[in-house]
Amino acid sequence: MIGVFDSGVGGMTVARAIEQALPDYRLVYFGDLARTPYGSKSSDTISRYSCQNVDFLLSRGAKIIVVACNSAASVAAANLRAAYDLPIFEVIGPAVAQAARFSSRGRVGVIGTRATIRSGVYEQLLQQQNAGCRVFSAACPLLVPLVEEGWLDKRETKMILRRYLAPLKQQQVDTLVLGCTHYPLLKELIQRRIGRRVRVIDSSQALAAELAAFLNANPAVATTLSRREEGENLYYVSDVTEAAHHTARRIFGRSIDLRAATGTGDV
Repeated sequence: MIGVFDSGVGGMTVARAIEQALPDYRLVYFGDLARTPYGSKSSDTISRYSCQNVDFLLSRGAKIIVVACNSAASVAAANLRAAYDLPIFEVIGPAVAQAARFSSRGRVGVIGTRATIRSGVYEQLLQQQNAGCRVFSAACPLLVPLVEEGWLDKRETKMILRRYLAPLKQQQVDTLVLGCTHYPLLKELIQRRIGRRVRVIDSSQALAAELAAFLNANPAVATTLSRREEGENLYYVSDVTEAAHHTARRIFGRSIDLRAATGTGDV
């Protein structure tokens, strides 16, 4: 199976994009709701949680790992690739490639958690692809808990978004990267507040396209993956909440059977 993990339910935007791009393959998802958010935690803690999450997905049959958490991808992806002998994908690289390709004036904005912004990974990768690119970043620590609570249309959420995006508007960015997989749930609000002329990059779709291309180019890997006729996709969370059910339903457009992640050791 394709294993996907996130600090909560936001990574389901990636799972949904993978479902659409690769409907013939099964996936297993783990959302670490009991320990969310990751963005406010130390790099060592995020790396430890990420290894535990990968171990859980492997125990459920995963053969490929997708890190659907920007905080984990920014600080733990290299460690995971060194520790595990299997294909590992993350959400940052595909989003960077799209931003570098679509930016018309080389003025790219990035919003994400404190850990993602503190890592500087987007700036580094964007400037590797385009040395003349200027990157303007903003940490948005309140957005993940607002999404996790389902406060997608609340007045408070709109006010907080306006405050976070104001500096990026002043810098006249032409492209904005949603540097957290929770943020696509706020994409329409973000688009309205940053301006319709700004291209908003959704990393979930970029990652799904990259994964599909990889499987097409590597049939030997593809043949190891479980197919949908062998069973349904599986969705686990470390804490089953009503808000998680509501958010999952909003993402997928259908009810999702969220299973409690039991027997997972430290997870």
